[in-house]
Amino acid sequence: MPPEPRANPVLLGHEAAEATLAEALAGGRMHHAWLITGPEGIGKATLAYRFARRLLAGPDTGLAAGASLALSPTHPVFRRVAAGAHADLLTVERGYDDKRKRMRTVITVDDVRRVTGFMALTPAEGGWRVAVVDGAEEMNPNAANALLKVLEEPPARAVLLLVCAAPGRLLPTIRSRCRRLRLSPLPEATMTTLLRDYLPELDAPGRARLAALAEGSPGRALLLAEEEGLAIAAMVDGVLAALPALPPLRAYEIADKLGRAETGFSTFMDLLRATLAGAVRAAARGTAGPEQARLAGLRPLAAWGDVWHGLTRLQDETERFALDKRQAIVAALAALSEPVQGPV
Repeated sequence: MPPEPRANPVLLGHEAAEATLAEALAGGRMHHAWLITGPEGIGKATLAYRFARRLLAGPDTGLAAGASLALSPTHPVFRRVAAGAHADLLTVERGYDDKRKRMRTVITVDDVRRVTGFMALTPAEGGWRVAVVDGAEEMNPNAANALLKVLEEPPARAVLLLVCAAPGRLLPTIRSRCRRLRLSPLPEATMTTLLRDYLPELDAPGRARLAALAEGSPGRALLLAEEEGLAIAAMVDGVLAALPALPPLRAYEIADKLGRAETGFSTFMDLLRATLAGAVRAAARGTAGPEQARLAGLRPLAAWGDVWHGLTRLQDETERFALDKRQAIVAALAALSEPVQGPV
């Protein structure tokens, strides 16, 4: 498994974004705030810390326009950032709720106020001060407004890095004050390289299947590996292959199996919705394989949209209100098996 982003020296597949940051640093045209976006698990935080380390290392490390931002893991700055012990680096993310004994669902205004005070200080080591907000889309309204004040009056020699998987959830005024870097899903060859290094115990077909399921996100692939994603993906394939007539007994068997795993419900529903969406997209584009074409042809494409939204709503309500996950799975599979009204 890879190290945490702050301690990860490896970044593959995002050379263009890295070159943009390196060029800005080398040319002295440093923007005060960067918005790094892209799907979950794609390397956004890894890039943010890679950039932060280079900023904190100072001009003595040397940097040519378009060069790599990589810093040797033996460098003192790398080690201090990895340990969370650099005085000029602040990380803000969802904190732990001691009362409820779980992670908070939002980044609060008190979290963001730490950024305000931190960035107003003179750099302790005479270079830059860097604040990383990881999961910026999780700021509540008060936190977002507090951050906006920092962006409206940016301090000198301070850089704010917003790591965000859902930029549409940010205030437009926050987005407009940041320079945006969008990271794209990794190509197949890069995913193959990373998963070979991170999952050497898994055979090549298994890694290839994980890469396909993760759609270019190495973090997603590794999470699926931890959560028995291959076995659950096979279960999803079996369900969809049986449509339009999935026996009710089979639905209960699947619900019982998934109910034993802590993350089984979420993984199953995520993969089920993703597989359906992929089949419908491919059919609409005329690129569907035989099984995708068969599945998409069971309903009008617009009707599949209604099914997908219904599954999304069911998953969201089940997780948000801690409802019975087994019953939710049975309900989801029943919805897939419902007779289609009207012509297909």
